[in-house]
Amino acid sequence: MSSTNLDSADLKAVGRGGLIREDVMNQIWDISKIPLPLTDAIGTESSKQEYKEWTLDALSPPNISNAVVDGADASGNNTVLGARVGNHHQISQKVVQVSFRADVSDVIGRTRETSYQVMRRQQELRRDVDAIALVNQASVSDDGNTVAGKAGGLPSWLVTNAAAGGTAGGFSTSTGLTVARTPTAARALTETLVRDTVQSVYQQGGDATIMMSGPGVIRKFSEYLFTSSARVATLMSDQGKSSEQATALGSVNVFVTDFGTLKLVPNRLQQSHVDSGSTQCYDVFIIDPTYLALSYLKGYRTEDLARTGLSERKQMSVDWTLICNTEKSHGIIGDINPLLAVTA
Repeated sequence: MSSTNLDSADLKAVGRGGLIREDVMNQIWDISKIPLPLTDAIGTESSKQEYKEWTLDALSPPNISNAVVDGADASGNNTVLGARVGNHHQISQKVVQVSFRADVSDVIGRTRETSYQVMRRQQELRRDVDAIALVNQASVSDDGNTVAGKAGGLPSWLVTNAAAGGTAGGFSTSTGLTVARTPTAARALTETLVRDTVQSVYQQGGDATIMMSGPGVIRKFSEYLFTSSARVATLMSDQGKSSEQATALGSVNVFVTDFGTLKLVPNRLQQSHVDSGSTQCYDVFIIDPTYLALSYLKGYRTEDLARTGLSERKQMSVDWTLICNTEKSHGIIGDINPLLAVTA
C-alpha cells in the first residue's frame, strides 16, 4: 500500500467489502458432464410390472451320434423348456428445494436457480443408474414399508463365465432373487484371464465386444500390451514428412482375441469395492451388449411437489431394472487391484 497516492489496495481496504467490483465469469465450468458408458452401450426396454421377468433358452450341444436307421419310426423327445428368471425394479430419485427469493436472485452462471438445480440433478440421477447397474448387489423385493426394492446388479447375475476367485452369485429359482457374489483377495489382472473369459463366453454362444472396468484397470491392461511379454502392440510415433504435428501412439483401446474383438472401455462411474480383506478393487466385465438392457416401469421424469412454504420443491425419479437376457453371454473377472501390473 503506497503512502503517497490512493491505490488499488486502498480501494479494497474500504469497510464492508471495499469499493472495487467483483470480476466473476458468468459461466460455470464443469468436468463431470461425462458419458454413461454402460447405458450408452446396451439396450432399452419397458416394463409393465415391478418384477420384470423373461425366459431363457439355449441350443443343446451338437450330438455327434445323431444317426438313425433308414425307415425307422420317430422316437424320443428333444423339446427343451428353458428357464424363467426376473429382476426387481429399483426407484432412484433426487429432490431439490429452492426458496422463491433464491430462484429470482441474480446468480452467477444461470438464469433460474430452480431450473439449474433440476438439470444438474437429472444428470446425477442417470449417472447413479449407470453405476448401480454394475454394483455387486442382490435383488430385493420392495415391501412397501421399510425395505426399498433393489435391482440385482450385473455381478449378481454372472455364474457361467466367472473367472476363478470368490464365489459366484446367480439367480435363485426358489426365491426369484439374485445373490451377490462373494469377493476373494484382490489380485492382478492377467492376459490369460481375459482370453479365457472371452473364450468361455464364445463357447457358450455369446459374442463379447466390450471389456469394461475402472480407469486404472484399463490403463494397466493397455500398458501391458506394449510390453515384451504381450507381443501385441508397439509404441510408435507417426512422423514421416507430413507438416502435421507428430502423433505418439501410446495406448490400446481395442484388443483382438481369437474369439472376438474387445473395445476397452474405462468407466469412471463404475465403483470400486473391498475384497475379502480391505483392498479396493474393481470387477472386469466382458460384455455382449446385445443381451443386456435397462428396463423402465416409469422413465426419467420431473414432478412438482406440494408447496409447504416459500419455496419450490421438485422430485426427479426413475423406476428401473437391469435385464440380463442370458448371463452366459457375459463374463466377469472379479476383484482386480488397479495398482498391480498386468501379467501374462
